Amino acid sequence: MDEKAAVTALTALAHEARLRIFRALMGAGPSGLTPTSLAAMLGLTSSNLSFHLKELTQANLVSAERDGRQLFYRPHLSAMNGLVGYLVDHCCQGQGCAEAPQSALSCGPAC
Repeated sequence: MDEKAAVTALTALAHEARLRIFRALMGAGPSGLTPTSLAAMLGLTSSNLSFHLKELTQANLVSAERDGRQLFYRPHLSAMNGLVGYLVDHCCQGQGCAEAPQSALSCGPAC
């Protein structure tokens, strides 16, 4: 993935409804979800859902496939893997990351 594609994907995900839609589709995996089930699951109107699905599709994060009379939206797993790979490509200067000590992960009871 190049920088322009990463920015496009991140821009599409930087909206609460689109992030919720994408996470729901990721949860469904390759089988995908219909717009009706997505709208019911997330409490979105069909027009609002349609707008956000269009944005996610244009960012190459989801695709729509017709199966008979049903339309299924599916996540592009390879695009998501590409985005995550792009984000962590230079992590720890390419040396591999050691796990952070547990104490570094939370501030403990003082919070």
